[in-house]
Amino acid sequence: MFSQPLHIALATHRGSPDMSDIDVMSAARVLEWMRGADERTRRALLTSVAEPGDLRIAQLVADHGVLETIERIALPDVMPELHARLGARLTRSDPVSDLEKVRRLGGRLVIPGDLEWPTQLDDLGIATPWALWIRGSQNLRIAMLRSVAVVGARACTTYGARIASDMASDLGSAGWAVVSGGAFGIDAAAHRGALAVNGITAAVLACGVDVSYPPRNESMFESIGRDGFLISEVAPGAVPHRARFLVRNRVIAALTRGTVVIEAAVRSGSLATARAALDLDRPVLGTPGPITSPLSSGVHQILRNGAHLVTSAAEVIEAVGELGQDLAPIPEGARTHLDRIDSVARAVLDAFPSQGVTSASDVAREAGVTANEVLVALTRLELEGLVERRSGGWSIVRRAVLGGASY
Repeated sequence: MFSQPLHIALATHRGSPDMSDIDVMSAARVLEWMRGADERTRRALLTSVAEPGDLRIAQLVADHGVLETIERIALPDVMPELHARLGARLTRSDPVSDLEKVRRLGGRLVIPGDLEWPTQLDDLGIATPWALWIRGSQNLRIAMLRSVAVVGARACTTYGARIASDMASDLGSAGWAVVSGGAFGIDAAAHRGALAVNGITAAVLACGVDVSYPPRNESMFESIGRDGFLISEVAPGAVPHRARFLVRNRVIAALTRGTVVIEAAVRSGSLATARAALDLDRPVLGTPGPITSPLSSGVHQILRNGAHLVTSAAEVIEAVGELGQDLAPIPEGARTHLDRIDSVARAVLDAFPSQGVTSASDVAREAGVTANEVLVALTRLELEGLVERRSGGWSIVRRAVLGGASY
């Protein structure tokens, strides 16, 4: 706890108050209030005062705790630069109102130490969020135990949107939560794909959980808040800006078991999520696209640098799931008649002329097999419908393309 009594810290501001005096006294009242508040209320205040990812504030919280960090913001003579930068925000904050507002929306503030806190976020170290505002009825920690981030371009192609939607639907059907950023393009396609199969999806926002941004996704956000999770580091009512978009990417990466990039240009913001996942030693995966598409160039670059190439939800689950258990099926082509015959029968079939009738002895000689072997093979091939007996011998049935060759 900061050792200097509050009345001493304010002593130099006695007399005729100017605007800064009023701010100091307002900050002092907030500080006195926070000294009697619980940890959740203090952290709620901090989410409206400090920007997410502010490492200076994060270090103060780690070293001294939330209350003493608030003291350093409130008292002008302790850390003047910090007070000048954030003091005004302190006096305008109302954490009790924020907590009540989110409660009415069916939400809450989750803080480290709560049973619902996703402990994988602690892998961020000093950059761990000091709290998360949540809208959603389920338990966040449990839901995020099997979760995958699906991110990509806002101005995606029809191909990218289809891949994101199908992959998210398949992940949701397999019991995996889909996490993204709520933006246009790949993000929205992934969220809607998961919602379509009643899967769990979470949108990590760069604004308050009561703010719909982009506004055209408002109905999607309502569905996510009802059936999944809206998540933010900033207090209700906060509006998005560029820095908040960038810093929330680390939360998307840290919440999940791995990050899939569907479409991304070389300078796409979604690659920041991939870099954050790499920093956390989480799998980074990418879906290939046309080599002529600029929107796939960023994905191709991370694939060249070691990301896992994936083409299905099953392959994603294999990469991020339990070793040796969540294995993707090995792709197989369609089985043909040739898959059901042995090597002798194949040799006999290959020995047939492309047209006309031939004798069994001619086939045996051409195939290099005995008379007995050719008779057995011809019987098997006839049962498979590949050859037929005719007057004067045998002929091949020209009815299908088998194993790449026409017969």
